[in-house]
Amino acid sequence: MRLRADQLEAQLRKGLAPVYLVCGEEPLQFKEAVDAIRAQAREQGFSERQVLEHSRDFDWSSLAAEAGNLSLFADRRLIELRLGDKLGREGADAIRAYCEQPGPDVLLLIQAPGMGRKELKTKWAQVLDRVGVILELRRLQGRALVTWLDQRLRAKGFVPTPEVAVLLAERVEGNLLAADQEVSKLALLLEPGPIDPDAMRAAVANSARYDLFDLTGAALAGDRARTQRIIRGLAGEGMAEPLVLWVLTRELRMLSAVAFARRQRQDLGPVFQAHQVWEARRAVVMQALERYSLHYLWRMLLECAAVDLAIKGRGDGDPWTMLGRIADGLARGVPRRN
Repeated sequence: MRLRADQLEAQLRKGLAPVYLVCGEEPLQFKEAVDAIRAQAREQGFSERQVLEHSRDFDWSSLAAEAGNLSLFADRRLIELRLGDKLGREGADAIRAYCEQPGPDVLLLIQAPGMGRKELKTKWAQVLDRVGVILELRRLQGRALVTWLDQRLRAKGFVPTPEVAVLLAERVEGNLLAADQEVSKLALLLEPGPIDPDAMRAAVANSARYDLFDLTGAALAGDRARTQRIIRGLAGEGMAEPLVLWVLTRELRMLSAVAFARRQRQDLGPVFQAHQVWEARRAVVMQALERYSLHYLWRMLLECAAVDLAIKGRGDGDPWTMLGRIADGLARGVPRRN
């Protein structure tokens, strides 16, 4: 069965297929699709998760071995097969053999972001198509992008006029990550309800004078002076405090996850993907991590929680002063000990 991204939720409600293949170069939809399948698997009792990382020297017999292993801790298991290099004949045969006799208490989730359409016409993919689900995620354009944005706005509680999604589509030029950020910013700047182009333009203009992502960029670069100038500029222009907190918290959560994975000697690729840190930015993140200990990052996340209480009037302190302190801490850092 071949599905579009907007058809996955309905299919999951009907019941899990034994095998899922998620492929395509659209990163936001890819992450959300994988997260949705995982969440449904947990609800259906697939409480144990095993990850197989495919590389050039991958042992394909491990797929059948893992599927056949009995678990001491869970009756139902999720196996995630993350494809890296080209599949090859051995890999194609292994997946086809599995799909011909899928495990009754095993869910196989194959993740293949780099897989092209030519590969989906091969025999192994046709076998998978008969027993499972193939979700091919490609870049949204034209009317499909406008429809996706309209649905995204409505999910945040907005009732947009038809022109709003069109204007957003022109602004993001098909980049769903940027689109998701724009919708999230609107949700923090505006109350739920009707939204027209004038209201959207006003909100976007208010947040554009100092780009919020310039703040985290300056902080990760260790530029304390520029970080403080941006914070003062955001405060002076009346930027919504929750929006600034959201950006700083999002960055700290990403840094904490990467730092923890590195300490555990785990593969950082899946962590970067989960937190939407793409190739062009990864070197900057790794360089910045040399200035932080994991304990320090966790402590700053606790400070973010204190700011949230202060913004809501349930805690002490001036939110902007506290936000400035967190931003400066992110720019300053401490020597890493882990």
